[in-house]
Amino acid sequence: MGRSTTVHYLAAGGGGAGGLTPILMIALLFGVMYFMMIRPQQKRRREAEQMQSALSPGDEVVTIGGLYGTVTDVDDETVLLEVAPGVQSRYARPAVARVVNRAEAPAAETITEDAEPVKE
Repeated sequence: MGRSTTVHYLAAGGGGAGGLTPILMIALLFGVMYFMMIRPQQKRRREAEQMQSALSPGDEVVTIGGLYGTVTDVDDETVLLEVAPGVQSRYARPAVARVVNRAEAPAAETITEDAEPVKE
């Protein structure tokens, strides 16, 4: 009796599809986790690294501890911040959370169209 029941169950197709569904659900779960959690985190990390590599003297920044300061010097691994007049502190680059104000780049001389050409 036991053998005929097993043969009848397999002939009806009950054994093949049941093993595939959990694997598909797990794959779907990993796909959702990747697009909802991992990918946005990688994007934020990339943007933070780009911001920290673009620091230059004169930028006003906020550290991860909430300290506001002005960048006075930058090297490969650290940033020197002036937190008060005459008070400077050295921080690791990753400690800079965001840039409040970028330093103004020196304005390049612009040539207007109304200017007369120089004659030699």
